[in-house]
Amino acid sequence: MARHGGLICTVRRLKRHKVGLFQSPTGRFPNEVATGILLKLRNASRLSSLAMIGLLQRVSAASVTVDGRVIGQIGRGLLVLVGVQRGDTDRDADRLLERLLTYRVFPDEQDRMNRSLQDVGGGLLLVSQFTLAADTSKGTRPGFSPAAEPAEGRRLFDYITARARERHPVVETGEFGANMQVALVNDGPVTFWLEVHGNT
Repeated sequence: MARHGGLICTVRRLKRHKVGLFQSPTGRFPNEVATGILLKLRNASRLSSLAMIGLLQRVSAASVTVDGRVIGQIGRGLLVLVGVQRGDTDRDADRLLERLLTYRVFPDEQDRMNRSLQDVGGGLLLVSQFTLAADTSKGTRPGFSPAAEPAEGRRLFDYITARARERHPVVETGEFGANMQVALVNDGPVTFWLEVHGNT
């Protein structure tokens, strides 16, 4: 770790002072190589901090249609678009589900957001959406390198769905990887972007 940290500091000093070459333990690197090393380290750091995403929308009704057939629908409740990123785990899925079920987005008697999905007994419609994991930091076309591989994305989506059905009475889903038409009536509108690691 110390060697890693020393390399980062060396590269940063190199860029700050615009030095063409620097001495490393294994030899001399040109500036462009040092810059490449720094970018790779930054990308590795970013990927290590990715979190599972849940785009939560409070709805009065929502449905998912595939090939002209409605495959999932709810009345009052939450429509949640789920984005699985590289490195996400079962623990992340469990934590996301916990927040979805207990996040207080429904009004109480004073019209304050003080009730959860569990409190009101609403429906939960889960829809996989890998585009939530897009990298939009530059250019005019999104990149999807942060998204989980399809097989792992499907596994974790199936996992969170199964766990949801164990804990909540009304759970519907879309179809992973399908071309879906999602219809909803956003009540409010109320929309929240949730990102979770297993311990947050």
